[in-house]
Amino acid sequence: MLLKSAVKVEHLTKRFGTVTAVDNISFEITHGSCVGLLGGNGAGKTTTIAMIMGLLLPSAGLVTVLGEDMAHHRFRVLPRINFSSPYMELPHRLTVAENLAIYAELYEVPNPTARIAEIADILDLLPLMTRPSGKLSAGQKTRVGLAKSLLNAPEFLALDEPTASLDPDTADRIRGYLERYRTDAGGAILLASHNMAEVERLCDNVLMLRAGKIVDRGAPPDLIDRYGRETLEEVFLDIARTPGGEKGPSAQSAQ
Repeated sequence: MLLKSAVKVEHLTKRFGTVTAVDNISFEITHGSCVGLLGGNGAGKTTTIAMIMGLLLPSAGLVTVLGEDMAHHRFRVLPRINFSSPYMELPHRLTVAENLAIYAELYEVPNPTARIAEIADILDLLPLMTRPSGKLSAGQKTRVGLAKSLLNAPEFLALDEPTASLDPDTADRIRGYLERYRTDAGGAILLASHNMAEVERLCDNVLMLRAGKIVDRGAPPDLIDRYGRETLEEVFLDIARTPGGEKGPSAQSAQ
């Protein structure tokens, strides 16, 4: 039985003046799956996520999330989706507790006090709750951003470098939580990361971007085998360093 898509991206394109940041890409994410979005700096990962979340309007193409066209009806699904990025700062003067309380209200979270306490416990934020967000370390800010993104138990979660600046133990616990989120709640995840071991662990499928185009795609073990490598990081380097960025039998059908 085919699973209904949580996210469907069709011929998505974004231009900024004469620069094409995302160039005619298409893919789907089913419920309970995790898709990795990989590429070097400037490949178009963050722009793609911003369009999927409705933060940027596409120049062309269609994004459908949980059955809704994000260009026209994103407000219908905003309470059911979320995202996290270490590049997004929460209001500095507000404490962690105040920030989470405001977002819980925005997301219309039922019983917000209990939910905030639950997420704070999972992410080890209880000692930080009365501290201003602007006084946190980079790793602490990453955990608070993740807490914000999980408050509404989203059906679709977009993650941009979710374990950036975290120590190995904390990062491992968060990956474990994300695995349970997928299997127990059927959550769909789009993961942009430069941590290839993390991608191998969490992702069912991977999209390889270069200059805004998908140049290859597949399950991590399949990509590793196709390129004759031992790790996904070696595959990433092959694609990044190959002129045109394409290699392997699936490259021509990647779009």
